[in-house]
Amino acid sequence: MAKKTSAKSNSDESQSLLTDYDIHLFRSGKHFKLYEKLGAHLTSFGNKKGVYFAVWAPNAKSVSVIGNFNGWNDTQTRMHPRWDESGIWEIFVPGLQKGEVYKYAIHSNTGEYLEKADPFAAFAEVAPKTASVVWNAEYKWKDKKWLDNRKLMADMPKPYSVYEVHIGSWRRKIEDGNRSLSYLELAEELVSYLKEMNYTHVEFLPVMEHPFFGSWGYQITGYFAPTSRFGTPEEFMTLVDTLHQNNIGVILDWVPSHYPGDEHGIYKFDGTYLYEHADPRKGFHPDWKSYIFNYGRNEVRSFLISNALFWLERYHIDGLRVDAVASMLYLDYSRKAGEWIPNQFGGNENLEAISFLKEFNETVYANFPDAVTIAEESTAWPGVSKPTYLGGLGFGQKWMMGWMHDTLHYFKKEPVHRKYHQNEITFSVMYAFTENFMLPLSHDEVVHGKGSLLGRMPGDEWQRFANLRLLFGYMYTHPGTKLMFMGGEIGQSGEWSHDKSLDWHLLQYAPHAGIKTFIQELNVHYKSEPALYHYSFDQRGFQWIDYSDSGNSVIAYQRKSDKKEDLLIVVCNFTPEARQHYRIGVPVRGKWREVFNTDNLKYGGSGVLNIGDLVTSPIKYHQQDYSVSITLPPLGMTVLKLYKEDNEFELEAGS
Repeated sequence: MAKKTSAKSNSDESQSLLTDYDIHLFRSGKHFKLYEKLGAHLTSFGNKKGVYFAVWAPNAKSVSVIGNFNGWNDTQTRMHPRWDESGIWEIFVPGLQKGEVYKYAIHSNTGEYLEKADPFAAFAEVAPKTASVVWNAEYKWKDKKWLDNRKLMADMPKPYSVYEVHIGSWRRKIEDGNRSLSYLELAEELVSYLKEMNYTHVEFLPVMEHPFFGSWGYQITGYFAPTSRFGTPEEFMTLVDTLHQNNIGVILDWVPSHYPGDEHGIYKFDGTYLYEHADPRKGFHPDWKSYIFNYGRNEVRSFLISNALFWLERYHIDGLRVDAVASMLYLDYSRKAGEWIPNQFGGNENLEAISFLKEFNETVYANFPDAVTIAEESTAWPGVSKPTYLGGLGFGQKWMMGWMHDTLHYFKKEPVHRKYHQNEITFSVMYAFTENFMLPLSHDEVVHGKGSLLGRMPGDEWQRFANLRLLFGYMYTHPGTKLMFMGGEIGQSGEWSHDKSLDWHLLQYAPHAGIKTFIQELNVHYKSEPALYHYSFDQRGFQWIDYSDSGNSVIAYQRKSDKKEDLLIVVCNFTPEARQHYRIGVPVRGKWREVFNTDNLKYGGSGVLNIGDLVTSPIKYHQQDYSVSITLPPLGMTVLKLYKEDNEFELEAGS
């Protein structure tokens, strides 16, 4: 700890943004707006304008601010340890302005000399440079209508059709050195595209500052700074604001699970294991060669939860998708026997991380009840998306990894073999309502040799595209919210690479243009049919008609809202054989019509449609009182909706 000294001799309390109450909250792990107090802040004391710096480094012997303004000399601008033994050092430097580059020079009690970026920096130099930048974002938001509506709709069912984006590789300027688009360019091009494609949300892979571009943003060093690679904080705000003005929500990937060991980062920040555990069995992540937060340390909890609220408050973000939750929950995650330490009860659960995740969710929803938290959690941990007062972790949604694995495994099979694996495509409904599930076809499924989604589909070119349309159609009509990684919607043929643009040139070819049109209209269909989202997480929204026709590789099910007239019937044919006169049981007599078909010619299909009225017959089928005879498109999905309910039986033609 910093040596206790008198306030008069080492710190002028009149030149501090911190109060005794701030220190109490910080040390008890309950200060959730630390970004207002720690870091670099443009302010004034008396008639002097300048920058107030405050940093937590309890095991430092001395701390200085260094930068261009003092020739990077660590003897010039020495900070003062607070008298309260909080471990916080502070100083007010008159005359400094926005844009000043700086670091903290730390002489540790261990004898090390370290130069560290500010953990609370609002902006950073463009990598590979590593200094922090004094910044006070000044931006006038224009998204009040969006935020007001978000509050109004907070407790109402809503569609989530999420487009997952890696900002650096979505689209590049080939003619300008293959550079990534800026935030301002994205505010035009990406927003226009999302609006054209009818997505409800965009999810960005981490935008927080990270030194290694190839980490896709998941190795963060600047948790409070949008990466400067693409522009300023105000320009990122412009992107978010423009998305909101076009009725598109924004979700950010957030990484409280691990961080890299770069010299300028928070690893061994003051020469000791400050943010991480000292014991590598708890503090080092073997998969990612990174470091794990000490969730039992109050000051670290304040840091992380403050960071979550920072993005929701300062950047108007609508939701946080929390990365690698499973790695946080289990002490033995990706570790062999002897490489982990059991908890106090002898188990493998990380009790401190569990407590942290619960408090994170409680705090987010207490402050932003209209936001959403989403867990990437790959195990069967119970109650991930259940409220904490019911024993859950408190997330709003959870990625449905089981559905993703089973579905892609099934679709990879040749259709002739699918009849032996019917359970792979139907099993997910057995547990679909145990959590508030989001169905992900994410970036993780198109990297590391897995190929593209299109590349996994079997058959000739026509069958591969038909399979891809069927995959997306099945996904959008399955219970749960939806997430698709960029490129899937144009039938990207190659594996995703962060160093190059998506293959936009493919859209000159009819099959790829057809997939794009298909996703445009599938998103419209999803958003306009309440049965597909009203009960996304509730058994009342789904009912099987038939899951047992493995011989034909066909499944049929109902999707429902709270209104009878919204009822939809979905039938999927997982073989390339069109099936004529296929009988389906329906719960209501009358006239049904096809409202969506993945085999439409404009999507690149073969045009096997159900045109005109489908009139019910009083033939009982599939445990329903009525039935209709339909044509099933090859490798296709058809969606039926009641057009007119009849009071008397009508025999369908030719029955």
